[in-house]
Amino acid sequence: MASRSLGGLSGSRGGGGGGGGKKSLSARNAAVERRNLITVCRFSVKTLIDRSCFETIDDSSPEFNNFAAVLEQILSHRLKGQVTWFGYESPRSFWDYIKVACRKVSQNCICSIENMENVSSSRAKGRAWIRVALMEKHLSEYISTALRDFKTTRRFYEDGAIVLGEEANMLAGMLLGLNAIDFSFCLKGEGLDGTFPAVIDYTPYLKFEQSSDSISSDEEELRTFGSSDSEGSTPENVGPPLILDENTWFNKCKRVRQKYQLTLEQKGYLEELLRLRENQLSESVSQNKLLLQRIEDSDLAHKLEKEQLEYIIVELQDQLKSYQSLDQLSAEVSLSQASLDPSHSQEGDGKQDSLNFIGEGKEDTPSLLGLCGSLTSVASYKSLTSLKSNDCLASPTTEVTSPGLTPS
Repeated sequence: MASRSLGGLSGSRGGGGGGGGKKSLSARNAAVERRNLITVCRFSVKTLIDRSCFETIDDSSPEFNNFAAVLEQILSHRLKGQVTWFGYESPRSFWDYIKVACRKVSQNCICSIENMENVSSSRAKGRAWIRVALMEKHLSEYISTALRDFKTTRRFYEDGAIVLGEEANMLAGMLLGLNAIDFSFCLKGEGLDGTFPAVIDYTPYLKFEQSSDSISSDEEELRTFGSSDSEGSTPENVGPPLILDENTWFNKCKRVRQKYQLTLEQKGYLEELLRLRENQLSESVSQNKLLLQRIEDSDLAHKLEKEQLEYIIVELQDQLKSYQSLDQLSAEVSLSQASLDPSHSQEGDGKQDSLNFIGEGKEDTPSLLGLCGSLTSVASYKSLTSLKSNDCLASPTTEVTSPGLTPS
């Protein structure tokens, strides 16, 4: 009975202090989880940058697959569910948060991913967004813009989430180094399958260092483990062989040599590209000179043609003015003749007949035509009338005979 009472008492005491213990344990677990994800994310970014020095990063790269899984776990950490009309809470994907918080990014790819035909689930759209943002070299900008929208972030995440803690600023800074990598992804591959959650492979980031106080070495432990009674267990199949220091230095030297060879190839490519661009530039300069010469020649020809046209226009205007003056003069003459009385018109007819008689045996020279034209004017007619009054000219009714001829 005493033992039972003591056990009950100890149980009641443990139950009384269990509330605070659970809270501290939950806080500790959340902090460890955040620290683990951030640390693994930093390692995955470093391995991704190192691998990009030797080969192109695509969907088949294990370093990228691990990084995508880590980033998906970080963005899904403590993500709130979506409450339905009936009060049930359905799971959400981080894409629901990204498409709302990243609308303010200039020239974003949100609408393009939403309209993709081969991507239907929300998780698959989120994975497609990670690939597109890496190819556009804007992943860090997307994350920074989303984290600055604190109101939207609080609406989508619970307390203790990585995006709500101090680790969020570290995340945006780590992703900035990925802008130096050229990614090449296929947005129709198996990597966009959203039916299975992403799994992180921690093996490349784990490293155990044996302390000097250890009694047995790693090789002895492997031999001991291999000599056990388990079926098919041999030392060769237990695990990978230990990498010695010489092999490590050899691998490093091999990587440096590969990097040097790659640099030489890039140098040759850039030199060839520079030579090609210089040739193209010289050809463009020569073509530009020819075009400028053609433009100058065409401008000179246009100027000469313009001057000729202006001279022709001036001549036509002068001829038009002369024609207008002649028309005006003939109109005035006709009006003056019409205003005269009949006696004057008869005298004018007699004068005209005498002039015609005088010019019968002679050619119509321009001077004679000009003289006849001047006699038909009003001023000439007035002078003729004045001469008749002074008896200098014979009357139109008198008989005009030639001095060299006698009547028969």
